[in-house]
Amino acid sequence: MSNTPEKPAFDAASAEPRKVKSVYPQQFATRMEGRTKRVLGDVFDLKNFGVNHTTLAPGGESALLHKHSSQDEFIYILAGEVVLVTESGEQVMKAGMCAGFPAGGEAHQLVNRSGADAVILEVGDRSADDTVQYPQDDMKATFTPDGWVFTKKDGSGY
Repeated sequence: MSNTPEKPAFDAASAEPRKVKSVYPQQFATRMEGRTKRVLGDVFDLKNFGVNHTTLAPGGESALLHKHSSQDEFIYILAGEVVLVTESGEQVMKAGMCAGFPAGGEAHQLVNRSGADAVILEVGDRSADDTVQYPQDDMKATFTPDGWVFTKKDGSGY
């Protein structure tokens, strides 16, 4: 059954939020409590790329600091202010600003250090066999036909 709305266009903020805050293992998932994702790509049954309408409450994080092996990512700040954290530093991003992260590039994450919600549009492809490295955490992820599989960096499970 499709999640596609009755009309081809609708208000993104009205999409149902994803029920699970994070697919990370529990010890990491708790860090995503300040994040609400509306998975717009799934609403339209998009197969080749994903689109998320993400709201970060004050103190919220978009993801753990990470980088993909084969997936490109793009973000656009729709409202509010976030800090883009990368391996080489930090940059404040405000509404209207955007950033892109090519596969194999620098690890990145967004953190809301302001006192108000921030809203971000996230776009990424759905590359088969993508792997994700988390430089600050003992975790790696592999994208499989059944979804993301998380292990410790040494390959052992959680």
